[in-house]
Amino acid sequence: MHYFEGHWGGMHIIWWIIWLVLLVWIFFIPYDVPYQKSSNEDPMQILKKRFAKGEITKEEYEDSKKTLGTDK
Repeated sequence: MHYFEGHWGGMHIIWWIIWLVLLVWIFFIPYDVPYQKSSNEDPMQILKKRFAKGEITKEEYEDSKKTLGTDK
């Protein structure tokens, strides 16, 4: 007897599930992937983060802030 004679039986359903998961993953994953450069940040936010992490000194921070033209 053949219990899975239709197209939706046996291994065939597994391949449909694999394709469906693959397509959903490709089209619906968020584009904010970790470790990827984000273009949403403005230069002042980047400068503040670098100063907070200790990557630049206070003098470099103040000089860069003046160069960017903001005095916030």
